[in-house]
Amino acid sequence: MKAILITGGGSGIGRAAAQLFAERGWRVGLADRDSAALKETAAMLPAEQTTCHVMDVRSPEDWEEVLTEFTEVSGGRLDVLFNNAGVAVGGPFGAAALEDIDRAVDVNLKGVLYGARMAYPFLAATPGSCLLNTASAAGIYGTAGAAIYSATKFAVRGLTEALDGEWAGDDIRVRSLMPGFIDTPLLREMVGASNRSVRETVVEAGLEFTPVEAVAEAAWDAVHGGRVHTLVGKTARRLSFAARWLPGSLRKRMRKTRR
Repeated sequence: MKAILITGGGSGIGRAAAQLFAERGWRVGLADRDSAALKETAAMLPAEQTTCHVMDVRSPEDWEEVLTEFTEVSGGRLDVLFNNAGVAVGGPFGAAALEDIDRAVDVNLKGVLYGARMAYPFLAATPGSCLLNTASAAGIYGTAGAAIYSATKFAVRGLTEALDGEWAGDDIRVRSLMPGFIDTPLLREMVGASNRSVRETVVEAGLEFTPVEAVAEAAWDAVHGGRVHTLVGKTARRLSFAARWLPGSLRKRMRKTRR
């Protein structure tokens, strides 16, 4: 039985991906800081295929413990590490609290780096394995009003490309998901956002929310496909097109973004 370990597995993209991979016969390890959310997700999955692991992705010690626990249950297999845990930070950069900057960098970037580094021996020992990182459409072009978040997701994008080349000789594929707006707890709890909800801003701009189920399907395709980056949703595809072919227009639009 193939095995996937999913960080941020207690809700949102992680929960949807866990359901899809479990339905398709995979063993699923759920990792999250929120033990109650883990139990809610686990209740949706076959008990014999599921394990729960309370962890903080900012802790190398937690990574070591959870990877060891999971691979003991999976018979040593780690076919996929889904580096999915993240936090959202929004609002004017000039007013950002330093603790919010630290938290975003620690979770969104260092957490991904730690996961990749600590999982490497397990991935290398599993033929045809994959490291899947959740990046974002905010990693395609710097997003006004989300500079900190954008910066971390650009870094995840760069890491993905670098490791896909570096680890090819180890038979490890490295992939990223780049979704647009998704109505998950991550978005609703955005740190530093204005009094106007992110949902109101997105709707006003005429942009769409991508269902988490579509992101889960994209995760499956990314793990089994040849593309390094998988764009998810109309917003991500439009932004990618504009960044490549209409950079001047996109830059003007970003300068007009309401804060």
